[in-house]
Amino acid sequence: MTNNQIVLFDFGSQTTHLISRRLKDLGIQVKIVDPGIKVKEIKDLKPSGIILSGGPASVYDKKAPTADPELLNLNIPVLGICYGWQLIAKLMGGKVVSGQKEYGPANLQINQSNLLLKEIDSFSRVWLSHGDTVIKLPQGFKLLAKTKDVKTAAVANFEKKIYGLQFHPEVEHTQFGKTILKNFVKEICGLKTRRRIIKVEKLIQEIKKTVGKQKVICAVSGGVDSTVTAVLIAKAIGKNVYPVYIDSGLMRQGTKEELISIFQPLLQRKPVLINAQKLFLSRLKGITDPEEKRKIIGNLYIKLFNQEAKKIKNISFLAQGTIYSDVIESQGSKKAAKIKSHHNVGGLPKKMHLKLLEPLRYYYKDEVRLIAKKLGLPRSMVNKQPFPGPGQAIRILGEITAERLKKQHQADQIVLEELKKAGWLEKVFQSFPVLTNTKSTAVKGDSRFYGEVVALRVYDSADIMTTNWTRLPYELLQKICSRIVNEVPEVSRVVYDITTKPPATMEWE
Repeated sequence: MTNNQIVLFDFGSQTTHLISRRLKDLGIQVKIVDPGIKVKEIKDLKPSGIILSGGPASVYDKKAPTADPELLNLNIPVLGICYGWQLIAKLMGGKVVSGQKEYGPANLQINQSNLLLKEIDSFSRVWLSHGDTVIKLPQGFKLLAKTKDVKTAAVANFEKKIYGLQFHPEVEHTQFGKTILKNFVKEICGLKTRRRIIKVEKLIQEIKKTVGKQKVICAVSGGVDSTVTAVLIAKAIGKNVYPVYIDSGLMRQGTKEELISIFQPLLQRKPVLINAQKLFLSRLKGITDPEEKRKIIGNLYIKLFNQEAKKIKNISFLAQGTIYSDVIESQGSKKAAKIKSHHNVGGLPKKMHLKLLEPLRYYYKDEVRLIAKKLGLPRSMVNKQPFPGPGQAIRILGEITAERLKKQHQADQIVLEELKKAGWLEKVFQSFPVLTNTKSTAVKGDSRFYGEVVALRVYDSADIMTTNWTRLPYELLQKICSRIVNEVPEVSRVVYDITTKPPATMEWE
């Protein structure tokens, strides 16, 4: 007798928890396990299906994570995704080769009808992110679908109910990805699906249970994540939450004023404002390494929050608007690769005096927006563009000076103003300029000019785990470019970044 549960092997993929989230959205119970789990333990769990996640390793690496081959003889349906499929192929006698790297979109061509790809359009878009490829199938496997460059994009051993995918169905940019996962759990594993509902009241009760009558200092930045966090905590413990905004000078212009206007009616309390612009600039002087920038900023934030907590007295918790994409890029699981230290995760000091309270830690951006709607936050806040915790510091490549920060703010305002005027601001997920610290030759006033190159990044996403560059109208791009070159001092040209994620991250640093 099996349970209504899928066991998910975590091989360190950036999107392992996204697989879990997709299944939970279907009403399916998921247990994430380490690859070293014993087969006996798997049998005791009595799962209806097993999924092997992707991961950053090659199956031929000396320390590559693996699983007991007996896992594939349990007569339980198995789906291997990317690394998971490559591992299945290796364990069952197929051949995997390194060096065939592919990142980004491709079109899926279905060779034969099957349950896994039921109701999937042939030539639909799928999302790739892999360095190895299976070039020889294990015995008993059939080809189900291919892309232009990957012949083994989808495969199956129908007798053993083992399936493999070389693309990622869990990411938003795979067109029918959710349907593929639904087909696996419903058509192949025989599970019933239902719609998942996020219960805001349950979140509030969990905070109340954790905090009790203790006091909480809450870091707010003006973004939707920290605002939702503060409102949830306020609903749980009332005036025992103290929102604090540290004005580092690195946030977008107007953030402080907007934050005050929102928090007064929501919390019946003005946030504590700490002016630390000069302090942040002095600590970042001469620093060019992006990881060092993030850690300096993270440590400085914590120091200032601790100082403020001592003034208020009897503060036990520091609340942050950390969401899951922050966690996974900061190496959120044992087998995962570290992409960058988010100041509120990997940028935190090892020893902290306050206990962390992060009610949104396992939610994605689109889920946070849904919670914001349920809390009655204004539309302008619900749909507000994400803004990184280190702010403009990671959009200024190289050293951050007062002069360069002023230029970045100017360019940033131009981008926002022109997108808003053209009706594009709410259509895009994120938009910003980057001072690249690279110079190029230009002609200004019939004279040679040698100045900095500004990169423009605008993209679409739902949960930040994958992104696709936005196809802005040429006229709008030209307007933004012209204004930046003409109005921002010492800028020679503007380039448009059209790199997807993967391989790129959202930010340049």
